[in-house]
Amino acid sequence: MKAPLSGSSSLLRGKGRLSPYLFTLIAFILFVAILYGQDFMCVFDEHLQSYSYSDKPTSTTQRVKQHKVPFAVGKTEEGCDIFSGSWVRDELNRPLYEESECPYIQPQLTCQEHGRPDKDYQHWRWQPHHCDLPIFNASLVLETLRGKRMMFVGDSLNRGQYVSFVCLLHKLIPDDEKSMETFDSLTVFTAKEYNTTIEFYWAPFLLESNSDNAVIHRISDRIVRKGSINKHGKNWKGVDIVVFNTYLWWMTGLKMKVLLGSFDDEVKEIVELSTEDAYRMAMKSMLRWVRLNMDPKKTRVFFTSMSPSHGKSIDWGDEEGGNCYNETSLIDDRSYWGSDCRKSIMEVIGEVFRKSKVPITFLNITQLSSYRRDAHTSIYKKQWSPLTPEQLANPVSYADCVHWCLPGLQDTWNELLFAKLFYP
Repeated sequence: MKAPLSGSSSLLRGKGRLSPYLFTLIAFILFVAILYGQDFMCVFDEHLQSYSYSDKPTSTTQRVKQHKVPFAVGKTEEGCDIFSGSWVRDELNRPLYEESECPYIQPQLTCQEHGRPDKDYQHWRWQPHHCDLPIFNASLVLETLRGKRMMFVGDSLNRGQYVSFVCLLHKLIPDDEKSMETFDSLTVFTAKEYNTTIEFYWAPFLLESNSDNAVIHRISDRIVRKGSINKHGKNWKGVDIVVFNTYLWWMTGLKMKVLLGSFDDEVKEIVELSTEDAYRMAMKSMLRWVRLNMDPKKTRVFFTSMSPSHGKSIDWGDEEGGNCYNETSLIDDRSYWGSDCRKSIMEVIGEVFRKSKVPITFLNITQLSSYRRDAHTSIYKKQWSPLTPEQLANPVSYADCVHWCLPGLQDTWNELLFAKLFYP
């Protein structure tokens, strides 16, 4: 008596022929694999891309291979926070370039040319605790940018960082191989030999606003338009590295006017939000634009935190009524935080970035810059209009305690950018 067929062999018929049931099953599997196989791979690939640069697998038994961070050539040593440290005097290696050697610095930032008597502000180097910043390597930057676009997007403080970045690079490029041109909101530095552009785009709120004119934008009653990131964002598409900032122009009070329709509407629907809620709206719009337009496998995105101003000397313990004018020393108090820097805005940034899986590198320049009351342009800059006798008699009244002399503090911002770009 023959043994009964096992369950698996019951699909087979005598003489080794395939059962019609098995044949039908195999044919169906092949059909589905061919028809949907590509979709399965796309879903799997999207799952991998959802990891940001700082994400780690949650299971030790199921690890997902992380993508290499674009442009990275090394890694910052474990436990090194490059934004936590102190300023040290460095007469040998600072400044990184001379003001007179960089023709791209706007006259609003050329403090020596406009009579600043000291150069002390140029000789400070940022030293992180327990580690060192990598030396800014202009050749590495230019070779990395070969055939690519880099863009700074934001307000005049981001433009200052942009100009500093160009000043750190331009000496390696022959005069006939470089140029800088401005087209409305866009300024473009071109390095022909490297087939690269380093650009600045004026968008002080990132969203569309009534302050978008790159020249005439001194408007006290500022309005931003909700859901309008693409008005400017269409000009950012195709960049390989982008550095965003936005803060100063939001500081018009506790409320911000938000346009719900279009600036072209005859009757405009405008609502008032708290500055924090309006800022949150802009941050979410920026992250959405990045998610839809920047490939995390090939591009990098940075966001520079708020740049502090020094408009109230009482903040650092001096008599009331003064500001950054005539300040040539640093603030020694390690816990110093000026009244101009709203912690509530920093909290909004932290909240929005924590909830997002979009890989953005945060350049936290606020605290380290807060110590630098000495580094502002103060009165040593081109004035937009003639000064009155009253102003001339009281320099504190017209000192610019927002913007920074070049060379100076913003070169350090770019050293930090360099570190995070190449050694994340």
